[in-house]
Amino acid sequence: MEATEAASLSRPRPHPIRVLFVLHPLQDLAPLLLVAVAAIVFFASFTQSVVGFGTAMVGMPLMVMALEIRIAAPLIALLGLTLETIMLLHYRQSVNLMVMWRLIVAAVLGIPLGVLAIQRIPEQVVLTALGLVIAGYAIYGLLRLRLPRLESNLWAYGAGFLSGLLGGAYNTAGPPVVIYGHCKRWPPEQFRGNLQGFFLVIDIVVIANHAAVGNLSAEVWRAYAIALLPLALGFIVGTRLAKRIDPALYSRIVLVMLVLLGVRLVL
Repeated sequence: MEATEAASLSRPRPHPIRVLFVLHPLQDLAPLLLVAVAAIVFFASFTQSVVGFGTAMVGMPLMVMALEIRIAAPLIALLGLTLETIMLLHYRQSVNLMVMWRLIVAAVLGIPLGVLAIQRIPEQVVLTALGLVIAGYAIYGLLRLRLPRLESNLWAYGAGFLSGLLGGAYNTAGPPVVIYGHCKRWPPEQFRGNLQGFFLVIDIVVIANHAAVGNLSAEVWRAYAIALLPLALGFIVGTRLAKRIDPALYSRIVLVMLVLLGVRLVL
């Protein structure tokens, strides 16, 4: 009896939201969980359309509260690739491959290590690290720090590798490359174009790595099919309302929310 009680106490407790929705394989998802996944995808897509980020930075910390990270990570990567492809069509004239190739090469080297991390490291450790990354980046955005200008292009290798590592594990490749772009003083239009091109390549490599290690399961593809409609609706509504919404104010609201989400994942 004592051994049984000790074994039960040693088991990790499931996330309370998963308990609330009674998480099952995706073909048997409870209706409330379906609504939650759809709402998360809509909000992430809407945010991406309004302020230029959101599919991963907003979608990932919310999605891991509803789905296991081994489902959430490849799912967000697939959704990110879908939306980045659409957005790149708009910014294609602003992409500078001569600026981006160092970042991309280094990121490709870091992605497999990130994908491997979610396979080998306990989920709670992965979620804690994700929370620190999300909260740290959000605080950086809120403080609007004036970073030093980087002259050497060698910094691109470090920023790219760290982006690949975070992209492979959490689909949050953005923070290092965004900070790098600010330090290089990219013009606004080039900044947005470079990011869309970078994220598109990263998403392709991340998905390929997930496929190689068997993470693109039937559950992931079912969740992706469910998420396509709210993804499209979020993009359409976001692009139509973008001119009526103050992007700076909305961005700060989202960053405050990300701080809270990051702290929640850590605790």
